[in-house]
This record gives sequence, C-alpha cells and structure tokens, in this order.
Amino acid sequence: MIIAILFLLLLVLQLRLWVGDSSVREVWRLQTAVEQQQQENQRLKERNQALEAEVDDLKQGVDAIEERARSELGMIKKDETFYQVIE
Repeated sequence: MIIAILFLLLLVLQLRLWVGDSSVREVWRLQTAVEQQQQENQRLKERNQALEAEVDDLKQGVDAIEERARSELGMIKKDETFYQVIE
C-alpha cells in the first residue's frame, strides 16, 4: 500500500515537472525567448549606434552631406561632367 502511494506521489510530481506553467518545457521556451530578445536588442543597439554616427557626421561636416547628395541623389558639382559606365 505504501509503495502504491509513493508511486502515485512520484507520478504527480513528475507530471508537474514536465507539464504546466512552471514545467521544464515552459522554462526552456522562456529561456529561448529571452535569448532571441537579447539578440534582437543587440542588433537594434548596433543599428542605433550606426545611425547616431551618421547623424553626427551630417551635423558636423559638409563632406558627408556632399557624399550623400552624390550617391543617393545623383548630384554633381558645378562645372563637373557626369559619366555613367554601363557594362
């Protein structure tokens, strides 16, 4: 009789360990979600740093503005000739 009660108790404890809100599977899922969020946060942090550096360049120097005007808008300086090479 005692063995049956102990076995039943063990079964209940095992069930709680593997199924439910605080189960091993749920803890593993939450750890995975935290790791993914930390990676996303790191990626966004690096992106913000790059954008901050770009803003500083645009605020401080004319060279960055000129480079952007040339590459993105196709602008040229006065008395320059634009050549486009097509392969």
